[in-house]
Amino acid sequence: MDNSRETINQSATVKSSAARLFYVIGPSGAGKDSVMNLIRDHWSQHIVIAHRYITRDAGAGNENHVALSQREFTQRKEKCLFALDWQANGYCYGIGCEVDTWLKKGVDVMVNGSRAHLKQAQQRYGSALVPVVITVESEILKSRLIARGRESLQEIEQRLIRAKQLNQQRIEGAILLDNSGCLEQTIEVFNVYYQQRLEASDRLSFNEPLALNEALDES
Repeated sequence: MDNSRETINQSATVKSSAARLFYVIGPSGAGKDSVMNLIRDHWSQHIVIAHRYITRDAGAGNENHVALSQREFTQRKEKCLFALDWQANGYCYGIGCEVDTWLKKGVDVMVNGSRAHLKQAQQRYGSALVPVVITVESEILKSRLIARGRESLQEIEQRLIRAKQLNQQRIEGAILLDNSGCLEQTIEVFNVYYQQRLEASDRLSFNEPLALNEALDES
């Protein structure tokens, strides 16, 4: 992909060797889990994928998540054991505080996030957070949603509307991945970015606008 460098938002350029939280967002059916799994395979020595805590059965969906009852989730939230949490589609989702420990140790982390919760995540992690936006062409997304058979046609249309709205929003500092084709092609843009990141961290460390430890201590 010759234009892979051009599809990275200008502000996504690596500025320091501090650990990053790659916050993956995209519409249902965009293939976020598949993209994240392939990125993990490519960068297993450098990136940790954080499991989500979700109030749904472990066998539901394709995600390897930690299943919690509503009571268990509430108890963990009350004890401040989630770095991030939100509600969507009738379920509660949480990212454990272990993510903060990994980041402070200098480990890059990737999470399956929520577009609606992005602002709160940015407030917590500051410049350590890098949004990764996965998009899919509308007709391809529609065919995928129909093929998996989870939603009614009306629900699918609503998801397509939300996906279109997401595609029209410009998220500052985001890495943009089009997953309309093959997965290897999808992650090429990320691979270019991350290789630059590793090379930059090997060379030198620049002044960071907001140090990670300061961001977490203030949250």
